Amino acid sequence: MKDRLTHTDQAGKASMVDVSGKPVTARIARASGTIAMLPDTVAAIRDNRLKKGDVLATARIAGVMAAKKTHDLIPLCHPLPLADVQVDIDEIEGGFQVATLAKTTGQTGVEMEALTACSVALLTLYDMAKAIDRHMVIGEIKVTEKAGGASGNWSLEAVSERGA
Repeated sequence: MKDRLTHTDQAGKASMVDVSGKPVTARIARASGTIAMLPDTVAAIRDNRLKKGDVLATARIAGVMAAKKTHDLIPLCHPLPLADVQVDIDEIEGGFQVATLAKTTGQTGVEMEALTACSVALLTLYDMAKAIDRHMVIGEIKVTEKAGGASGNWSLEAVSERGA
């Protein structure tokens, strides 16, 4: 573990990380999260019966749009030229799981873009279904994988397998 946080200067003030000396490498990040809801809400979304329209398609588009705006939303994030953003939404027992992928070729990672895509897709699901279900719970938002850059590759699955 490093001795100091990367987004603070020597005096402890918030600052953007200078990545100008880093090599350009291919980078990816994956994130996931869940939203729990009533069974009738799951069915209404799955069967496209909500008055607001196609909830799943809207949530996917919202996630992609959010990833592209991450630097506008999160202070000190670098604007990145995203090569790809994918938002997959799968029905799970009692709700939906959102899984995102962000890719770039650059000097800094795309974890925040993957997390932002996931979070906004989940928030969109909530927003579009809140008229019929105010008991939805968003949770378990996490980075599940990252690759590229000086710190190398990491996956939550590999960490879980080691018991760490």
